[in-house]
Amino acid sequence: MGASIGIVGGGQLAWMLAQAARRDGVPLHVQTPNAQDPAVELATSVVQAEVDDISATRELAQRCTAISFENEWLDLDGLAPLQAEGVQFVPSLEALRPLLSKRSQRELLQRLDLPSPRWMPLDQVVSTTEDPPTLPEGFSFPLMAKAASGGYDGKGTAVLRSPAELEALVQRVDPSTWILEEFVRFEQELALVAARDQQGEVVCFPLVQTHQHQQVCEWVLAPAEASHGLQQAARNIAASLLTSLNYVGVLSIEFFHGPGGLMVNELAPRTHNSGHYTIEACSLSQFDQQLRVVVGDTAQEPALVVPGALMVNLLGLEGPDAGFTAQRQALEALPNAHLHWYGKTGASLGRKLGHVTVLLQQADGAARRQEAMQRLQEVRQIWPLPTVQNDPQPS
Repeated sequence: MGASIGIVGGGQLAWMLAQAARRDGVPLHVQTPNAQDPAVELATSVVQAEVDDISATRELAQRCTAISFENEWLDLDGLAPLQAEGVQFVPSLEALRPLLSKRSQRELLQRLDLPSPRWMPLDQVVSTTEDPPTLPEGFSFPLMAKAASGGYDGKGTAVLRSPAELEALVQRVDPSTWILEEFVRFEQELALVAARDQQGEVVCFPLVQTHQHQQVCEWVLAPAEASHGLQQAARNIAASLLTSLNYVGVLSIEFFHGPGGLMVNELAPRTHNSGHYTIEACSLSQFDQQLRVVVGDTAQEPALVVPGALMVNLLGLEGPDAGFTAQRQALEALPNAHLHWYGKTGASLGRKLGHVTVLLQQADGAARRQEAMQRLQEVRQIWPLPTVQNDPQPS
């Protein structure tokens, strides 16, 4: 059997990977519960089952040479017997384990002495007496509270501005499953998609700037306006993480940058929303890179093939036309614009329905930013931002 890939999950990330697999001639099989999921139409075959159905993953393994994952909501203990039977997971289950919760991510970053916001487990502030929760020395409000696992796109997070809000959170959640972080004052949010192959080579896509709206990624500008030193610092962090974990695959890192320097915000052991621009703007996309690494080929150093790109997420809007035909046609008519429509069933308010990438022409950083903001306004005139987000898919 030639190299082929299994993907647990059938959403937009698997769909874009399936597109790349078709271009590259790599058979791709998916495990997903819904026959209408985006990746189903392009997959070589489908195991229709819930993504946590281990027996279905065993069936998927019989169809491919290696299995990868669309998101990080995984039952590693359930998958371990399959790995013992010889199923190849890329990344390995051992490399994934520290990345599957925000608490274990923070513990990993501490062990590696990599910069990240100061944090503590929420249960650390809970007293065994009837006294209200108290913060340890050095922490003050506001604080960011995060569910250790299962949160996405602003869900499972809360900004705590007072002792009363902290006490209310402790009363309504299990403190052992949440963490508290210092509230970081940043000037930029940045992101980097990196990959490491089976030979240990690490490569990185360009550092990009991301912008959030109500804690959901609104747009991505590539490349970020960043000094060479800042770019190198981000690449060094990526290399340290990938190498220390013996990680093979694509890894995405979200950063804060501001007065406190560069800090790791979150890690995603997969392709990522911040890397969608690479499909048109780079010599190979993040999905091409994932294919290369998972089948055992060497990672390829990517490069921008245009001066820059702006990726804008298309989030579900209110209105009767779930297909948004007129808006899609208008977006496709924009100069240097590339529309990606995920074909999801249902268009609830705020759900990620697609994205549009606009290729930029200006070589100068400041001029390119101005061009990007002008192009963003063109997109927003056609597709405005919703006021509420509700997307069950990973970024």
